[in-house]
Amino acid sequence: MVLIALLLAGCERNDPDIVRAEHYDSFWLWAGVTPSDALRRAQTVYLLDGERLARGDGRYEPRRPGIPRLPATDVWLVVRTDTMDWPAGAVDDLSVRADRWAKGGSRMVGVQLDFDARIRHLDHYAAFLANVRKRLPRRYRLSITGLMDWSANGDPKALAALAGTLDEVVIQTYQGRSTIPGYERYFDRLRGFPIAFKVGLVEGGQWIEPAGLAANPKFKGYVVFLTAKR
Repeated sequence: MVLIALLLAGCERNDPDIVRAEHYDSFWLWAGVTPSDALRRAQTVYLLDGERLARGDGRYEPRRPGIPRLPATDVWLVVRTDTMDWPAGAVDDLSVRADRWAKGGSRMVGVQLDFDARIRHLDHYAAFLANVRKRLPRRYRLSITGLMDWSANGDPKALAALAGTLDEVVIQTYQGRSTIPGYERYFDRLRGFPIAFKVGLVEGGQWIEPAGLAANPKFKGYVVFLTAKR
């Protein structure tokens, strides 16, 4: 049994379809996850700063202790949210937090909102993001995470509205620690996607690049979601 386990582990290490952090240079890092060695050569990192959730009455809940200092890496401040009912001044507070990171020594690029908007709510989400963009200083770019479903099947008008507001969308191809089965068929319908996008992969998940993805002019690379080691 021990021999079988070792053989299986060896197969997993050598499986070219497994997402390994050391093969990439852009990462999401959530609070509570120990940074991997791959972060030492990261070109871009998306760092969760806090959450604004409906169950907390929309109050901002910081999740990252201290201020990061990453002078040689492009840094995005990430806010996880499940509500578009943000109180007055919330975006202003967000820019203040980004400014603190910049003053603390990080090379700030922008702000990313991690929100699972459903297809039927894309028009409302576009209006919400337009207001965020209006309030967010132009020195910061605006990014969001996106679901494969609406990224491929969303209303063209709503997507066009998003294209006029956002700098990028990072499309999530996973749920939990696993890659969503059948992801290839979603990317078949992304050829006319109007927004610059990256593809979010989960560390340890399986991934085979769909045909034609690299040739898509809107495709800007990968971001790997780092996971806590079990």
